[in-house]
Amino acid sequence: MSNKATGAQTIREALTRQNEEDEDEEGKEDEESRACGVCGDLAKGYHFNALTCEGCKGFFRRAIKRSTQLCCPFLNKCTITKNNRRSCQACRFRKCQAIGMRKEMVMSEKEVLERRIRIKKKKMLVAPIQLSSQQEETIQELLCVHRSTFDSAFYRFSGFRPMDRNILPASEYNHSENEPPYTCSLSSSLSSSSSSSLCGSFEKQDNQGGEQARESTAVFTALPHVADLTTYMIQDIISFSKGLQDFRSLSIGDQIALLKGATFEVMQIRFNMVFNTKRGTWECGHFTYCIDDALRAGFQPLLLEPLLKFHHTLRKLGLQEEEYVLMQAMSLFSPDRPGVQQHSVIDELHENLAMTLKTWIDCKRTGPEKHLLYPKVMACLTEMRTMTEEYSKQVLQIQDIQPDVISPLIVEMVRKNPCNDL
Repeated sequence: MSNKATGAQTIREALTRQNEEDEDEEGKEDEESRACGVCGDLAKGYHFNALTCEGCKGFFRRAIKRSTQLCCPFLNKCTITKNNRRSCQACRFRKCQAIGMRKEMVMSEKEVLERRIRIKKKKMLVAPIQLSSQQEETIQELLCVHRSTFDSAFYRFSGFRPMDRNILPASEYNHSENEPPYTCSLSSSLSSSSSSSLCGSFEKQDNQGGEQARESTAVFTALPHVADLTTYMIQDIISFSKGLQDFRSLSIGDQIALLKGATFEVMQIRFNMVFNTKRGTWECGHFTYCIDDALRAGFQPLLLEPLLKFHHTLRKLGLQEEEYVLMQAMSLFSPDRPGVQQHSVIDELHENLAMTLKTWIDCKRTGPEKHLLYPKVMACLTEMRTMTEEYSKQVLQIQDIQPDVISPLIVEMVRKNPCNDL
């Protein structure tokens, strides 16, 4: 019994040794098969049609691109090994050619660059789009400053002159032949955007102040209230701008230039956040305004028609708060404003904000509409730029007709000459 056990153990040991010997032989054969055909070093794969190491791969590429011919200082019979492969470049190159390395497989610098670009694009398509930490910090800063400077319920709007929605007859004031009377309503010309009952919701806002305003000789009865509302909005926009670190880092001259150019646009973006598309009204807490209020304040259809259309278009995009604040910042940091000196700095800030907005939309939005959202937002920003000049022009015309009603801050914002302080 013990002899049988001993025999079994001997067979087991013999089999084990044979398996180990076989594995060693396979390992040696594998190492030999993975040896570089040029120098014998460990090969990493096939390069230019031959099995070579990384060193000989790089050498062959460099040798192909050399403008001078390689020459052997001996008899063109040097033995190339891992240790001496750098001693004779000519024989090493000849060995590369002998094992089948092909020079036509070496890519040019242009081909290498194009290949890298293709790989990078492929990785970008595969990798999920994410906001960088800097982009997230930018959004958080904008949100924090916006929320502290925009009172969507208009609780802080106080001490204003009351709204009077009466329009005095044209016969009560003189106007030139080129100036149209401001007694018409936009309800007919904007029937697609405004409701026929726009002004029906304003009865609750009429008070004793309205009666007092009607007794005055003012031409634009709603102007005092609208001027106070505008001044209030401008002050908050200045606070918003000064709350941004990038804005504070600019020179005072550039701060003023950016504010003068962007205030109207930022104000409209903020008003859009409280715009009701169904009624065509701006619901500012316990205040509700319609486009006819701007008409009663002296503004003309040349501005009001595209302005109302703009609010409908932007509001229907269903923007999130983050997208609204990025729009405000992009409008503020526009490098092409008149009087701007630090163009390159502001242009970089604008580009970073635009990229942040696009990345945010790509990350946070779902559905096919997200692919068109970014260009639509950019189109809205462009549309506002076309209205800014007309707004400034009409404010100054109203100021000429009815002086001492519009605040100096509003006039300073729309005048082209530089102002001295914020």
